[in-house]
Amino acid sequence: MRAVLAEDQALLRVGLTRILEAGGIEVVEAVDNGPSLDRALARTDLDVAVVDVRLPPTSTTEGLVSAIAARSARPGFPVLVLSQWVEPLYARDLLASGEGAVGYLLKDRVADVDAFLAAVRQVAAGGTVLDPEVVAGLVSGAAPGPLDRLTEREREVLTLMAEGRSNAAIAARLFVSEKAVGKHTNSIFTKLDLPQAPDDNRRVLAVLAWLHG
Repeated sequence: MRAVLAEDQALLRVGLTRILEAGGIEVVEAVDNGPSLDRALARTDLDVAVVDVRLPPTSTTEGLVSAIAARSARPGFPVLVLSQWVEPLYARDLLASGEGAVGYLLKDRVADVDAFLAAVRQVAAGGTVLDPEVVAGLVSGAAPGPLDRLTEREREVLTLMAEGRSNAAIAARLFVSEKAVGKHTNSIFTKLDLPQAPDDNRRVLAVLAWLHG
């Protein structure tokens, strides 16, 4: 697997590079600013990008803007965004296309090396990974809407779905059968008026519906 890494803090950039390469992910470019990231993302030999939201020259949203532009030019290109703070709007922007292969993690999660590498691989494989703190913030701040149709258990399932968990992982977390989780996810799809489509796509659409309240 080949990755581009964008992080302006030198020590963290070196550390992330070592973590990724120790996990079997080749870092073909490690950059520290927005323009360099744009050039790196133009490569055609990349499998995934790991990008800090805030990069020079303005240290606002250069990383996010570059990632979204890359996904616009190459639909479904896998991007895992790292941020220092919980900013739900960034998660909404990333998921806006409904195509999956995106992730949003707080930088603190990098300390759990195995979980971080698993998140990178999941995003590269087309999955969606959202930081639990981001999901918690979105749930607590959700406005009334279609999500009100969901039962408490269905909301729990959707929360775990937003964290990128499979049905089997959700079942283990909630101490229920995988079959029961399947019923809950189908009910979620129905209540959110999601059309028939491959389950992976509908999972992304369900999470997107939640993000938009």
